[in-house]
Amino acid sequence: MENSLVLLLLLTPFVGFLFNVFFGKKAGKNISGAIGTIAVAVSFVMSVYFFMQLNTSGKAIQVIKLFDWIQLGNLKIDFGILLDQLSLLWLLFVTGIGSLIHLYSISYMHDDENMHKFFAYLNLFIFFMITLVVGSNLLVMFIGWEGVGLCSYLLIGFWYKNQDYNDAAKKAFIMNRIGDLGFLIGIFILASLFSTIDFVEMKQILTNMNFTTNTIPTLLGLAALCLFIGATGKSAQLPLYTWLPDAMAGPTPVSALIHAATMVTAGIFMITRMNFLFDLTHDVQHIIAVVGAITALVAASIGLLQNDIKKVLAYSTVSQLGLMFLALGMGAYTVAVFHVITHAFFKACLFLGSGSVIHALHGEQDMRKMGGLRKVMPITFATMLISTLAIAGIFPFAGFWSKDEILMVAFEHNKVLWIVGSIASIMTAFYMFRLMYLTFFREFRGTEEQKHHLHESPSLITLPLIILAALATVGGLINLPGSNWLNHFLEPILVTKHEHHALGSQEYMLMAIALTGAIIGIVWAYSKYIKQGFVPKEDSEISGLSKTIYNKYYVDEFYTSLIVKPLNGLSNFFRTTLEPALGKVVYGFGTVANGIGNQGKKLQTGSIGLYLFAFVIGLLAIVSYLFLAQ
Repeated sequence: MENSLVLLLLLTPFVGFLFNVFFGKKAGKNISGAIGTIAVAVSFVMSVYFFMQLNTSGKAIQVIKLFDWIQLGNLKIDFGILLDQLSLLWLLFVTGIGSLIHLYSISYMHDDENMHKFFAYLNLFIFFMITLVVGSNLLVMFIGWEGVGLCSYLLIGFWYKNQDYNDAAKKAFIMNRIGDLGFLIGIFILASLFSTIDFVEMKQILTNMNFTTNTIPTLLGLAALCLFIGATGKSAQLPLYTWLPDAMAGPTPVSALIHAATMVTAGIFMITRMNFLFDLTHDVQHIIAVVGAITALVAASIGLLQNDIKKVLAYSTVSQLGLMFLALGMGAYTVAVFHVITHAFFKACLFLGSGSVIHALHGEQDMRKMGGLRKVMPITFATMLISTLAIAGIFPFAGFWSKDEILMVAFEHNKVLWIVGSIASIMTAFYMFRLMYLTFFREFRGTEEQKHHLHESPSLITLPLIILAALATVGGLINLPGSNWLNHFLEPILVTKHEHHALGSQEYMLMAIALTGAIIGIVWAYSKYIKQGFVPKEDSEISGLSKTIYNKYYVDEFYTSLIVKPLNGLSNFFRTTLEPALGKVVYGFGTVANGIGNQGKKLQTGSIGLYLFAFVIGLLAIVSYLFLAQ
């Protein structure tokens, strides 16, 4: 019975994918969307069932072996499912928010002729994400890891007739492959060290070994570093973050699915799953914390001047992921997971809310051409305002509690990284309220035609927004100081537990500083965009440092000059110079062989007398040689 329910959890989205691939077009858009949504909803119900079993009965961790997979010498790999506190927690928001995004997509994508294909890709995405989360070893996880990379390529480039969308899809796919190579090398190293890549077995081996700082094998640190490289690709950390803002080219539900609770959180999930390894490699942990802090600051600064509503949210995602990695690098895994969950609530709401705005404006994404929408789109405005307060870290919304925990941990471990994280948080409050003010306040700046067609989005779009806004409001309750439910729930997964915060004078001071910083950011944005009525300049009018930040510090141009152009030049040299030269050599051998053959053909005259004469001469030559050689 249990195995059947596990397979139902895992395979239902895959069945939805198959249905939409083979029958979706004939079934029609409504049925196609309904089947795709129900498939993910079934997985959500199963996730809730297993979660309740584990949470209420204290049932032991379940490892379900589906079949034997690979046997190479001492290395034996099963295709297995691991249902424990971490995987079930992740499944709840992956399938839960995934269901809401599917529901939203029924209305948002209804006018698209390939709607059935879109739902097929969404279902496949969820299937691979579930595989990633519930895999009992690194190789099963890697299948899901690669699968979500493939699906992101398909979804980002869904509107493939636009070449820019195709380029964005290819960029996401290629940059993820760079990180995935590091992940794969890390798997190989761990397999060679332990003759297993099963999570439970590796944890037992490393827990039973008594390591000191000086006796940790170099290969162990290298494996941890390689796994982190994989995480930087999937979770968009420096230097492999540039694919994520470009992923905005896809339909808005795709942006919400990738950025909120699924693909970009895979790196955080993997590091948390492998906490027993990273806790032993302190140098790698320090690298993770520094990279996370720098990513948070750089992405937040870029978000200050972006005018595309989805690009602002994209850089916000990169920045928030940086804060999560900052927590991971300091061993505060539960704090990072806490922010993953709250971020999933408010960021999904923000992306879907931006989609609602874009839907009302018939595809317009430039905030300079918006304004005054709060009166005509009250539900979208209210839900996005709640989520903006949450991401800005305003009490008592969910983001306040999780972001505050990260900054507290940073203050305890490294004051410099705390300052960096705090500055990034102030910037977050500024650019998010900049987005709200430019989009919803003052006068509408679009065309008259757009103005006459402004309206609130349909209920299938606003209902997920309302649910997510409610979760963004109360989501912090899962780990409030004093109860610390999340900490206690995840304790069996973590070798070293992060010290729970008792609210003393220092904690209250840090909370006050964080809240004050958020308010400063909000007031700063209010003064500039409401009081002064400032509207961002046109691209051609931007200059100085603002131009550098607006152009994302020219990182893409740097990569183009350093990597893309040399590779293109090298391939062009091979195509225009080396390949023709080698071709001439090959054709030269062929010409010589052909010439010899032509000469040889002349000997074949068909004259029997000539053949007998040649035979006799040859025989005499052989006999003469034999006698003379004596």
